[in-house]
Amino acid sequence: MCRNLLSNMGKVDIGFAEECESWRLQSRFFRSKIGGNPAWLNLKTLPKNDQISCDYCKDPCIFLCQVYAPYEEDARAFHRTLYIFICKNPNCCKTNKAGNLKVVRSQLERLNEFYPSNPPEENKAWRTDISVEKWTRICYVCGILSTSHCAKCKKVDYCCHLHQVFDWENGHKESCGTEKEVDSKSIFFPEFELVIEPERKEKEAILEKYFQNKDIKKEIQEIKKYESLVTSGHAGTLISEPNVDADLIQMSNRIEDVTFFEFQEHIKNDPDQVLRYDRGGFPLYISSINQVEYIPKCEECNSERQFEFQIMPQLINYLDFEDPINSLDWGIIGIFTCKKSCVPKAGYVSEWIWKQDIVENETVNICKSNTP
Repeated sequence: MCRNLLSNMGKVDIGFAEECESWRLQSRFFRSKIGGNPAWLNLKTLPKNDQISCDYCKDPCIFLCQVYAPYEEDARAFHRTLYIFICKNPNCCKTNKAGNLKVVRSQLERLNEFYPSNPPEENKAWRTDISVEKWTRICYVCGILSTSHCAKCKKVDYCCHLHQVFDWENGHKESCGTEKEVDSKSIFFPEFELVIEPERKEKEAILEKYFQNKDIKKEIQEIKKYESLVTSGHAGTLISEPNVDADLIQMSNRIEDVTFFEFQEHIKNDPDQVLRYDRGGFPLYISSINQVEYIPKCEECNSERQFEFQIMPQLINYLDFEDPINSLDWGIIGIFTCKKSCVPKAGYVSEWIWKQDIVENETVNICKSNTP
């Protein structure tokens, strides 16, 4: 079984993408992973399709990654996994908006109807009967809950008409109703194991080098006051004063430098990290713009949510986009989950996902938009 992410509370764990045999990434082994099919935890009651549909185009989002993160202190979450999905349509990837991203959580007690209570054996032939297909039908194209099947052969299941058409045009047309095997085009992202390790460098004194010979602490306080004025709508008279725009822009740029510098300092020892796990901590921001100010409560139990982990921009390098320029992008993706990790009423519950991008000259635009 993979290393427990929660064994070192108060410290940060980081994740790396590593090649792995596909059989090791199946549900029976409780691993964190990237791409391929979701390795569902609850094998019978899968997420509702609208839970993982894009807010913008309404198409099903595609599985991006999952993190196995049990709560040692809660027997109800002896097994616990979070699943992240993303819409592959680049037009739905909007700056500092997360409507093209979805996250769901599932958890089980140690004694449950799907898995034995003892740890799994690292053996390809071990308990191959533990499979989602034994309990329900899943879409052949994306691995989520199926609602229909091919009307001709009745052997292949789909979550929606879009994926049925995709499969027909990319292989099923040749094999439908026959025993012929066809290598069809896949909609999945490349599959990797998500290996978790403790961060090698602690957080203290990261900015000491930056602040040396730079007296910018007062500037940081001033720009935060200004941002509050902009938010409240009382910045108009201030902005109309001579030279204030240029001064504010200069200060904002320097604060942006601090934020990005801190980000780079945190990851420089492990630049390939694709995930940072810090349950109950805070995101490692990549920008001073669009930082988290409000976290909605859990829709299932109305408890507060807390930060759990973030997906790093380095993950994009492993997704094998045909056109890297016109494809998905993000600065960081933050996952916020129910503090109580309440038991889902229907197998999987939606959690809150947030995205931060790097936006050039955004502060300049804010200043100009508030000029009388």
